[in-house]
Amino acid sequence: MADGEEEIAVYDEVEIEDMTFDEALQIYHYPCPCGDKFEIALCDLQDETTDIAVCPSCSLMIRVIYDMDNLPKPDPEPPADEKPVEQVPIAA
Repeated sequence: MADGEEEIAVYDEVEIEDMTFDEALQIYHYPCPCGDKFEIALCDLQDETTDIAVCPSCSLMIRVIYDMDNLPKPDPEPPADEKPVEQVPIAA
């Protein structure tokens, strides 16, 4: 542990393969004993921001064990010279 880092008390360590991935929300879920689900965003794992998934309903946290090479790859950015198509609302 590096200087200034605080040890976080986690409920468990879970392999990412045991978690469920919500492709629409880009979030991994895992059942929490309280009945809700631990959550961690794919972008946090990709950015190595955190490996701690939290339950929004209680104070429990889990550490996610994963290999960066096995994470889904981010969608490629469109080239800078291509502008996104603007959608215009149509009156009904």
